[in-house]
Amino acid sequence: MAAFIAPALILFLLFVIVPVLFAAYTSFFDWNGLGGIPTDFVGLENFQALIADEVFLGDLWRIGLITMLSVAVQLPMAFGLAMLLHQRFPGRTAFRLLFFVPYILTEAVTAVLFGLIFSPRRGFADAVLAGLGFDGRVGWLSDRGLVLFVIFGILTWKFFGFHMILYLAGRQNIPEELYEAARVDGATSKQLFRHITLPLMGPTIRITVFLSVIGTVQLFDLVYVLTKGGPYHASETLAITMYDQGFVRNQIGYASALSIAMFLISLLFALIYQRYVLSRDLQGSLTSTDGGRS
Repeated sequence: MAAFIAPALILFLLFVIVPVLFAAYTSFFDWNGLGGIPTDFVGLENFQALIADEVFLGDLWRIGLITMLSVAVQLPMAFGLAMLLHQRFPGRTAFRLLFFVPYILTEAVTAVLFGLIFSPRRGFADAVLAGLGFDGRVGWLSDRGLVLFVIFGILTWKFFGFHMILYLAGRQNIPEELYEAARVDGATSKQLFRHITLPLMGPTIRITVFLSVIGTVQLFDLVYVLTKGGPYHASETLAITMYDQGFVRNQIGYASALSIAMFLISLLFALIYQRYVLSRDLQGSLTSTDGGRS
């Protein structure tokens, strides 16, 4: 057994544990990434500067806003679409494929595509507005008050199909006998949804919320290719700030502190979410596998 586990464990140590430990080490130094091992120890100064950095605080606010919009708009839309596509009607499989296709595209390709659509030089979006009789010149990606919502719309277009497939799989795992028995007892469609579908879809819903939050914290590719965090940090994320500090300004120590902050945010959220939200799902799975013994 150890021989089978060893290769995966070695890879995990080399590509996960060691980089995290090295980032934690360099976060205590003023280092530009050159000249070998860092030696200019500054203690917690990088973290103190991080807390006082308006860009970092703005990143947290923007990540929080996108997360709230995802939970309030993107996931309910994906859930409703999954419930609709669960019904039997002609072309159902084609519609499922059509809505899932955007998720297959890489984030870089998606960014290039929408960069053309929202181009200030009479892109497709402006052309549509002009055809409808509006001005047709909107700063989709240059307006500080608008750019974040445009990016959220693009993220929704790309990822709602993924969540839709998860919800669809969760719905298909609910035994139809439960609905048939409830209908015999006179339950209405609303009662079926409220007392059967929604509770039994709970584990899937909780997992999609978790994936959405963690994915938002790590958001980088799409936003960087589309706006590079502009204009004036209006669409910047934690990962873009870390990249800018580390690879553009050569402030590796500060960037390492930022990476540790991202790691701690993700870890803290994962631990709290597992403890207070996912714990009952895990307990239920353990109960079902040991025959009801605990």
